[in-house]
Amino acid sequence: MTKPTSIPHSSTNSQAPDVAGEIAALLELEPEQLRVTWRRHYRVPPPRGLSRDMLIRAIAYKLQEHTFGGLSKSTLRRLTTLARTLESPEGPSHEPYPSLKPGTKLVREWGGATHTVLVLDDGFEYLGQPYASLTKVAAVITGLHRSGPAFFGLKRAKARFGGRPRSSDGEGAGNG
Repeated sequence: MTKPTSIPHSSTNSQAPDVAGEIAALLELEPEQLRVTWRRHYRVPPPRGLSRDMLIRAIAYKLQEHTFGGLSKSTLRRLTTLARTLESPEGPSHEPYPSLKPGTKLVREWGGATHTVLVLDDGFEYLGQPYASLTKVAAVITGLHRSGPAFFGLKRAKARFGGRPRSSDGEGAGNG
C-alpha cells in the first residue's frame, strides 16, 4: 500500500504562498508604488488622503479576492441594500435590529459577568428560560428597563439610557 505524498486540504492552495508573498511585498513599497499598484488592481486612482496602511489593506484584499474569490452574491446584495438605505433621504430603515437567525448567540459583559443569550425561532433563551424579547432579557440582567437590542449592541443606544451611540471603533455604553 502506498501513502499519498501530500494530503489535499482546503487551506493548502498552491497559490496561497504566492499571495502571502505578494502581500508581504506590499509592505516594502513606497507610497507612489502603492498608488500604481492600486490603479492596476482597481483601475481607478486611489481616493485622496487614503493612508498607506489602508492602501496596503485594500490591495491585499484585491489580491486575495482574485486568488480565492470574492464575496457571495447574497452578501453583495445585502451590502448594496444597506448602502442604498444609508444614502436614502429618509435615512436608514426602521428595522429594530438586524434579523437574527435561530442558533445565534449574543454575548454581553455586564456587572463583572458574561451573559449569553441564544436566539430561538420564537424568542430568546437566557439561563435556560425562554423570553419573548431582548428587552425582557436586558431587564433581567440589569434590573432596569432598557432597550434589549441596544444593550446587546444591535442598534444605537439612546441618550436617555445613559449610553452613547456606538462609534465605528466598537466602543459603546459602559458596563455599568
